[in-house]
Amino acid sequence: MGNHGIALVVVKPAEAKPAEAKKGFVLRPSRWVVERTFAWLGRFRRLARDYERLTETRAGWHGVAAGVLLLQRLTDLVSESS
Repeated sequence: MGNHGIALVVVKPAEAKPAEAKKGFVLRPSRWVVERTFAWLGRFRRLARDYERLTETRAGWHGVAAGVLLLQRLTDLVSESS
């Protein structure tokens, strides 16, 4: 490799500190937001079961469900402000 202007360098990783995850289960402060969103999406029958053959179709239905949830939220906000 030296003939082609390439130098081989072996880098040894530094001593790694033990990961925080080894301390046990850590509950993240915003975990409830994710869990709530999964619960909302789980209410859509089409998403609760795997009916689709193509992953693109399933992803499309996730987009439709997210759009429905967004519209519901927006209409709730508009009706509250009126």
